[in-house]
Amino acid sequence: MNRFVIADPQLCIGCNTCMAACSEAHKQQGLQTHPRLTVVKIGELTAPMLCRQCDDAPCARVCPVNAITHENDMIVLNESLCIGCKLCGLVCPFGAITPSGSKPVDMPDFFEQYVPKEMLLDVPDSLPTMNPFLAWNAGIRNVAVKCDMCDFSEDGPACVKVCPTDALHIVEENQLESESAKRRTASVDAMPPEFDVIVSRQENP
Repeated sequence: MNRFVIADPQLCIGCNTCMAACSEAHKQQGLQTHPRLTVVKIGELTAPMLCRQCDDAPCARVCPVNAITHENDMIVLNESLCIGCKLCGLVCPFGAITPSGSKPVDMPDFFEQYVPKEMLLDVPDSLPTMNPFLAWNAGIRNVAVKCDMCDFSEDGPACVKVCPTDALHIVEENQLESESAKRRTASVDAMPPEFDVIVSRQENP
């Protein structure tokens, strides 16, 4: 089983500190600054959503250029190989892959270059927000980004390190098996005494 980071919605306060730390950590590595996790709110609860590093990763199966591979107990996305087709994001069951891009420093703004100045007054200050998988901007090359467990850092995932309420933690295979065993035991202990009698009769007819 691959390692992954998971959030406890009972502890998360929705402060977005994890997103800021993720962005800064990748910026320092010269990677896309778009955060690899997104804090979502459902009802009164908030929690970051990020890659679960699936063992049988659908994103890796659909990538036409093999930019997504299984390495070191995690799913690795090579941003330099990505062609921005967005297929990986469409098949991700957790919505944990996002297209991100930036234009070259010297590239002029689209409106400034192609739209006559007398028409610029009619251009709205901000365009309607569009789904990132449908958005397109001239001169910007999008690449997919996802949680990479901050594999470049000896300190591990930046989000886990900075969370003020310890709502984020890394899940290892042995931890998952141990927690699963505890929950199974708790479920059995919570069953009424009558169930033990039924099971006993089935095992010893």
